[in-house]
Amino acid sequence: HVQLVESGGGSVQPGESLRLSCRGSGFAVENNFMAWFRQDSEMRREAVATIGIGNNEPKYSDPVKGRFTISRDDDENTLYLQMNGLKPEDTALYFCAVRLRSGGYLTFRESAFDYFGQGTQVTVS
Repeated sequence: HVQLVESGGGSVQPGESLRLSCRGSGFAVENNFMAWFRQDSEMRREAVATIGIGNNEPKYSDPVKGRFTISRDDDENTLYLQMNGLKPEDTALYFCAVRLRSGGYLTFRESAFDYFGQGTQVTVS
């Protein structure tokens, strides 16, 4: 049974940091493409970071490049998103995703991922 559970969201002031966690079960984080998406109050969804298998360099969307870092802990089977220099426009529901189908490449396309978590809210004001 595949499950993704996010945590670490909260309310912070501009310039502060948060680290989001996404604990996976039913699959191995290290063996699959994973990503973080966010959805704002107007229901606009976008990918912010994605990570591949092995030593592939992660990919970031332009709005978060240089501020956010995606990583994973294979022993904990957990995906992380370190968010520094938070801005009010980063306010959104953040959720993680995993691709379990074979093949794949670093992409922001939502349809490339098979499972999504419920999300954790980040508010910057």
